[in-house]
Amino acid sequence: MADLAKQNVEEPITESLLLTSSQGSEDLELLVNKNNVRENLNRSLTPRHINMISIGGVIGTGLYLGTGKMLANGGPASLLINYSVMGLVVYLTMLALGEMSTFMPVSGSFCTFAKKFGSTSFAFTLMVNYWFNDAVSVGTDLTALQLVLDYWKSSHSHFPYWAASLICWAFLLLLNVVHVRVYGEAEYWLALLKVIAILMFFIISIVVNAGRNPESSYIGFKNWTVGAAPFVNGFKGFASLFVSSSYAYGGTESITLTAGETKNPIRNTPRTIKTVFWRIIIFYVFTAFFIGMNVPYNYPNLSEKSIITSPFTIVFQMVGSRAAGSFMNAVILTSVVSAGNHALFAGSRVLYNIGLEGYLFPKLITKTNRYQMPYVSVIITWFIGGLCFASSFVGAGTLWTWLQNIIGVSNQIAWLCISIVSIRFRRGLEKQGKTHELNFVNWTYPVGPYFLVVFVTFIILIQGWSAFAPWNTSDFFSYYLELFVFFGLWAGWWLYKRDSFVRSEDMDFVTDKYVPSEEENFLNEQLKSQRGWKKIRTFVTDFVF
Repeated sequence: MADLAKQNVEEPITESLLLTSSQGSEDLELLVNKNNVRENLNRSLTPRHINMISIGGVIGTGLYLGTGKMLANGGPASLLINYSVMGLVVYLTMLALGEMSTFMPVSGSFCTFAKKFGSTSFAFTLMVNYWFNDAVSVGTDLTALQLVLDYWKSSHSHFPYWAASLICWAFLLLLNVVHVRVYGEAEYWLALLKVIAILMFFIISIVVNAGRNPESSYIGFKNWTVGAAPFVNGFKGFASLFVSSSYAYGGTESITLTAGETKNPIRNTPRTIKTVFWRIIIFYVFTAFFIGMNVPYNYPNLSEKSIITSPFTIVFQMVGSRAAGSFMNAVILTSVVSAGNHALFAGSRVLYNIGLEGYLFPKLITKTNRYQMPYVSVIITWFIGGLCFASSFVGAGTLWTWLQNIIGVSNQIAWLCISIVSIRFRRGLEKQGKTHELNFVNWTYPVGPYFLVVFVTFIILIQGWSAFAPWNTSDFFSYYLELFVFFGLWAGWWLYKRDSFVRSEDMDFVTDKYVPSEEENFLNEQLKSQRGWKKIRTFVTDFVF
């Protein structure tokens, strides 16, 4: 088996293997054909890339541009509680997803699992929905780029912002059609910059709150007692924040889409998942806390989609220097590029798996170049993202809000589907007696996944409450359009295939299961046995080299 494991990593398995039951009661046929893992992608993303991408790679436009409107609509307490509640949802989702992705580290991740442990029509719907989510995200980030550049607008400047977005659009394509290490390196440094900027934001927030502000006075929790604070618009205001926080957290689950191009995924995928809890606390909950302390919910034009009223920029400006605001704005600019880069990567991998599963044009969209990059899927996703970039003619702020809501709901649907697939995955393992084969165990099962099913369904239904009283057609469709699209796609493919959910005893736990090589097993055992200084040195090395 050691030779077989080594062969699985280094070259395709060309012979079928027949394993027989030791009891002799019946033959157990296990056909391993061609290659356990069907993908032909380059596993060159190192622990350094994965660790930094998982920590800062998904901090993007939602956190920077959406938090101001959330504060205006819900107040500081609603903002903090909402980010905390949705952080719990994301953490439970990642534990469930990490369990499956460690067992089968493929670039299709939960989309591929939806077919293996769900049904063909269910998987098709989730794949198309999530791919379109990422394609729209590319367009959203190109739109957000114009909002960021508007900060430096002057009466003497006539530079067209749409041109800058097109330059960025072309740059994103370049990063994603060459070697995957180029993507990894770009995300590493952009994520590192975002992490440093967030930590600086925390320090500046403390300084501002302590008295270094335009009023030269201690702020404390005064903004929690202004007007209708800490809860603005009551429960309706609180519920309306779910879609925005879902947009901000969106992309966290897509880190597992890198599993198909990750070195030693048996070790590195669980390490990535374990950072999620601290990432949520530090980068989302702490950020919401400091924003609520320093920025009043009734700050002028806070609900407008403008970088000038981004809470991050406001706090940096409060120290008394426009240069500080410009610095923060420059960081947000790089974050927008990073978010677009990550969305294009994730979307192209989902589209690649749509072809790999045989849904649409498999011979076309599964093509890879000499760097083993799925360049056709990249180009198609990139092009659709460019089509979504119609904001120059519609109005950047208006369209950005619509796209934000659509993506937020799409993220919620993805989390709901992951929890359903996780439950079925575990049932299948238990039915076939394979639970002991798990390399990473979701310690919250079964409570965690079942809680997600109930709670995420609840927030999807109630978050559009504000569209009903008073009735607002535009808001209604921005909150619920994605639901109609999702179930419409599901019904259409089901009518075409008339398929049913796969039975637990028929689930395939062989194809795509990763069998580590002898070298990987030896390395992992060595790393597990490390203590003290050696363990610290390995941890630092994973972030630097």
